[in-house]
Amino acid sequence: MRILTATAVALTLAGQAAPAATAHQPSADGIWRMDGYGTVLSIRNGAFQEYQTTAVSCLKGDSARESGPGTYTMPDGTVLTVRTQGNRDRGSMRTDGSVGDRNLRRIPELPDACTSPPPRGPLAAFDVFWQSFEENYPFFSAKGIDWHAVRDQYRPRVHAGTTNDELYAVFSEMVTPLHDAHVAVQDGGRVFAQVRPGTVLPTEELDTKVKKFIGARDLKNARNLQDFANGRITYADLPGGQGYLRISGFGGYAGDGAPYAAQLAELDRALDAVFSKKRTQRLKGLIIDLRINGGGSDALGIHIAERLTDTSYLAYSKRARNDPADPTRHTRPQPVHVTPAEGPRYTGPVAVLTSGSTVSAGETFTQALMDRPGTTVRVGQPTQGVFSDVMQRKLPNGMSAWLPNEEFLTRSGRTFDGTGIPPHLEEPVFTKEEFDKKRDSAFDAALHVLRD
Repeated sequence: MRILTATAVALTLAGQAAPAATAHQPSADGIWRMDGYGTVLSIRNGAFQEYQTTAVSCLKGDSARESGPGTYTMPDGTVLTVRTQGNRDRGSMRTDGSVGDRNLRRIPELPDACTSPPPRGPLAAFDVFWQSFEENYPFFSAKGIDWHAVRDQYRPRVHAGTTNDELYAVFSEMVTPLHDAHVAVQDGGRVFAQVRPGTVLPTEELDTKVKKFIGARDLKNARNLQDFANGRITYADLPGGQGYLRISGFGGYAGDGAPYAAQLAELDRALDAVFSKKRTQRLKGLIIDLRINGGGSDALGIHIAERLTDTSYLAYSKRARNDPADPTRHTRPQPVHVTPAEGPRYTGPVAVLTSGSTVSAGETFTQALMDRPGTTVRVGQPTQGVFSDVMQRKLPNGMSAWLPNEEFLTRSGRTFDGTGIPPHLEEPVFTKEEFDKKRDSAFDAALHVLRD
């Protein structure tokens, strides 16, 4: 069990992506049901309103205002792009910072539950919480969890007089056996979440400690050591002709609250400096260190991968659970490709360092490099095992549930949810013994691989 601040959970739960072009589109006004995601959208006269639906509820979710042709901006600055298709009864929505679209189908009117007073009270909150997981969570079978038995065990503990403190404890106990870092219970400023057993959350405190350790030990003789992107990216030239690129997250590059376009521009400034023509021609190998990576935007990870290939290839395909009654049914997988960037690119050997503190977008980036043309070797420990964007579902009592509903597939259809992506070479990562003896076995193994 681990109690986290909302800020710490945000590092783990992130994962959103790039805005599509905003060319003029036919009006998207109307009511739309999303394929998967338990969501209905109302778009009227420049106002965008999300409704979060289950078999027992319909609650208002996020809202946005029209900010351009086909685009809507949320209060936090996130841009949503809505496009109509064909006869305009079909459409799609893309969230600023996420890979892939969400398909929409026009419906004549809001469901009745969305125009009726929402359910109230602790029992209603319990039922919406349980139903949200029942209809959207993809991994009960893989984790050996009987969610119906969980309901039977915990619902009798909830009654009309149950307090939020008591309900928060009940919800936290219910999701504890999932050991899923993309699952959380939020009540105001307090958040319950946890990571896979045997791993630790990639906190700012840990990141600072590790960065100092690496600087003193691994990079003590490096040249051209430089931080970029608000300190989230570090590059150095190693004495043997290899490069070292450390990425602690896929966001926050232009400061908190900056729009995706600003994050992308800051990333490009960093990548232009790192992958200069002169350097890409002389590098003998590149270490990409993701061992402490709190996630962020999947699209930013794809953008970096585009600097590491001369050949287009499939990074992964993304699908979402879309049948409330059948967890084996999903949306059609959407392929996400890596396309070579313009300008200098590095295409030589790469060693990717990972650990259980490689989370979310750190993992999708790792997956995006698995089929990269050329030599790519993973060293360290398995990643955390959480890939999906995170659904934030509001509850009738003001609390929120966070949960995943997507899978990221390899070319052969494999996923790594729960277990994480395994390394080719397993080495200890930032254990007490490693720190005490000033060892970095994974870094040393990566250097050895690149020098062979």
